Amino acid sequence: MKKPMENSNLKNASILIVDDEQANIDILTGLLEIKGYNNVYPITDPRLVLSLFQEIKPDIILLDLMMPHLNGFQVMEQLKPLFPENTYLPILVLTADVTAESKLRALAGGAKDFLTKPFDLTEVDLRITNLLQTRLLHIQLQNQNVRLEEKVLERTIRLRDTIIALEISKTKAEESDRLKSAFLANMSHEIRTPMNGILGFAELLNEPDLTGEQRQDYIKIIGISGTRMLNIINDIISISKIESGQMGVSISETNINEQILYIHTFFKPEVEQNGLQISFRNTLPARGSIIKTDREKIYAILSNLVKNAIKFTKAGSIEFGYEKNDNHLQFFVSDTGIGISPEKQQIVFERFRQGSESLTRNYEGAGLGLSISKAYVEMLGGKIWVDSEIGKGSTFYFTLPYHTQTEDKIVTKNVVLADVEIKPESKLKILIAEDDQGSEILLSLAVEKFSKNIFKARNGIEAVEICRNNTDIDLVLMDIKMPEMDGYEATRRIRQFNKDLVIVAQTAFALTGDRERAMEAGCNDYISKPIKKDKLMELMQKYF
Repeated sequence: MKKPMENSNLKNASILIVDDEQANIDILTGLLEIKGYNNVYPITDPRLVLSLFQEIKPDIILLDLMMPHLNGFQVMEQLKPLFPENTYLPILVLTADVTAESKLRALAGGAKDFLTKPFDLTEVDLRITNLLQTRLLHIQLQNQNVRLEEKVLERTIRLRDTIIALEISKTKAEESDRLKSAFLANMSHEIRTPMNGILGFAELLNEPDLTGEQRQDYIKIIGISGTRMLNIINDIISISKIESGQMGVSISETNINEQILYIHTFFKPEVEQNGLQISFRNTLPARGSIIKTDREKIYAILSNLVKNAIKFTKAGSIEFGYEKNDNHLQFFVSDTGIGISPEKQQIVFERFRQGSESLTRNYEGAGLGLSISKAYVEMLGGKIWVDSEIGKGSTFYFTLPYHTQTEDKIVTKNVVLADVEIKPESKLKILIAEDDQGSEILLSLAVEKFSKNIFKARNGIEAVEICRNNTDIDLVLMDIKMPEMDGYEATRRIRQFNKDLVIVAQTAFALTGDRERAMEAGCNDYISKPIKKDKLMELMQKYF
């Protein structure tokens, strides 16, 4: 389409004059030149109109009706296919025939106005100007319509995209709601099942006719159920930390070979009890197996994958280990278990997803282990994936950067704490600051053999006063969450008058930053609930 004319620049319009009389051509071109029109194209042979029309694309045509070879009506018929119906191209008919029949035929053929011969030069100028202005307005209106249609189309597309996005969001929300409902039902089952074991067998322990063997069996079941519930709670806390961005990375020297060996030793009794075999593969020498990474996260990833392998393998073997490839380590955990279908392989690492999400599934678990493992692997700069075939087993892989320690370091071994005889003169004065009665009783029983005197405080204010009035206290087991004054503030106040007292924070929060906050407040160490006896004994021997 020709570029629209500006209203102030009509004189640059292209004007095509078609008349077989040269005298008429001369009159019209002379007039138009006087009026300042710059682009006038005269032609006396109507057979050349089509080619010239396509070349100059005129804004107006002055067309004689009575010509040899082709009359004006025939020329208009030839021109019609060259421009769309909605295009306003004014044709100003030049004629000496002013009959009504002639005018009607010209209008039907596409004429917009008439100039009768002989020409009135003022009339010629006015009619040409009016038709060009009308063409300009028509073009401007067309452009506005085009812009409006483009805006309507753009908004329609945006609306369509919005509707599609809303449909996708709705589908995802419905899927998320379904998954969360399945997850909550699973969580209810996973928590209530061990709770049933704990509460039920605890109640049975009160039966008077129990044999010693039965009592030990019930106590063992209570311990197993408690461990299972603690694992579930730890998974929920871990995934909550990951979701909220509170999970940090603690880089330190980690001996990969030692971790592999420890996990093999830890799981071997359970695996062999299930009639399976377990093996491991270390490919690095002892010195090359010390890398910089997060020791606890590596242990959690490998433990989760090995536990999964044990859970889903009924016969055969489990193998795990690593290989060094270029600048990274590629770990694997392989089993001969039930396998994972291709469609499930895409979702097993998602939160709240399991290979089976129905109430009839055969395997316990919260369905969080793999999503936690994936998050940990990615935090450490690696990636995780699975290869599996139904009925033939699965192999989980993950990679970690191979960052070695360049300086010579002494690798210390874990020391096995042996029971020691506590002499009366070496026993300690211990303050237990704990608002929960059950926890206070358990702590009292745990430290009883080490203590010659146990003080008890139910809030931070009491703890500060007891320490102020008993300056020879050796150890404070300080609960963090207490009424009236928390353990952080109580520790800060105690440090104002006693810098040497050993204070160990103990809390059920166990969230990222708790250890750091405890150390900043003035605690010597930190232990999380539920407090295990061996961990408490390690602390006792460490400081005394």
